[in-house]
Amino acid sequence: MPKYDYIILGAGASGLLLADAMDKDPYFSNKKVLLLDKSSKNTNDRTWCFWEKGAGPFDEILHKTWARIYFAGKNMQQSFTIEPYSYKMLRGIDFYDHYLKRTLQNPNFEFRKEAVIKVEEIEGHGQVTTTAQTYKAQTVFNSIFDYKELMGQEKYPVLQQHFVGWFIKTKKPIFDDEEARFMDFSIPQKGNTRFMYVLPFSKTEALVEYTLFSESPLDKEEYELAIETYLKTHLGITEYEILEKEEGNIPMTCFDFNHKNTNHVFHIGIAGGWAKASTGYTFMSTVKKVALLVKHLKKGKPLLDFETKDRFWFYDLLVLDILDKHNHLGSSIFESLFKKRKPQEIFKFLDEETTLLEDIWIMAAPKPWPFIRALFGRKF
Repeated sequence: MPKYDYIILGAGASGLLLADAMDKDPYFSNKKVLLLDKSSKNTNDRTWCFWEKGAGPFDEILHKTWARIYFAGKNMQQSFTIEPYSYKMLRGIDFYDHYLKRTLQNPNFEFRKEAVIKVEEIEGHGQVTTTAQTYKAQTVFNSIFDYKELMGQEKYPVLQQHFVGWFIKTKKPIFDDEEARFMDFSIPQKGNTRFMYVLPFSKTEALVEYTLFSESPLDKEEYELAIETYLKTHLGITEYEILEKEEGNIPMTCFDFNHKNTNHVFHIGIAGGWAKASTGYTFMSTVKKVALLVKHLKKGKPLLDFETKDRFWFYDLLVLDILDKHNHLGSSIFESLFKKRKPQEIFKFLDEETTLLEDIWIMAAPKPWPFIRALFGRKF
């Protein structure tokens, strides 16, 4: 049975960022690390977007950045300059090419394309069984996510952020490639929280995405009809070519993922609850979690002591309680935020970098009654 110090399951954002952090830190210089993924990581299977102040560690592989964002709701449409922040887009293929290739230059790191069948802790170590063989490690970091456990409990609400996007090219210059359409709630809500998301890469090319925060996904035809309608009625685009399509599904929940962990099998990324529960933004949350996890490992502390709940977890829980029972209120909550507060203040709050007084300032923007009802209705 091949033995390693660490096995990382999944070569996505959390897996590769963790591997890269280990590669750079002298503490792990004599550690053997295995990365396992069912994919060769040679296709552009996703994109990540995030806001960031100034220059950042991913700038050399970014696909596009925007200095302005646009928000639209029922009663407002406004463009915002977001300095000192910028909105940044990273393509999956560029991320994989950069981080996987760089990590594998270290002879202590190995990558294998194999599908995982079972992960378990046995006699004080982690054990992984794949379609090819079984591996053993002191610690297994697992980023493989499955909705089944979430759907089998009722303590915490579970919404899904589900979306379909088209990468399109128009015949004529249409787009303002200096401005990202961050959220456009001016489309029919149909009892849910629904918005359009447009990222222009040039005057003629953009990603146009239909996104919902709701209990369950739609038929694919409904997403595509919504995109087609939006292009025609909102953007005046009738002649275009679809270059590529993407789709995705991100869990939005405050479910306690910690109970799945042991001191030898630890869940990371979305599988570890690292996605921001109220928005679904995952990438920069993962960057921060990886840094904290590496610091924790170097101190020799038990992995079961790593995760702690804070006040931002509680804020997210209240938002999800509201959207779970009154899914249509999402657009009005976000519209109140962008109508009454600066985007820089909202970004800081969503990055969980605000003070308690700043939290109160942000949360005072929407109408308070849904939050009060959610607070008194919450059973811990």
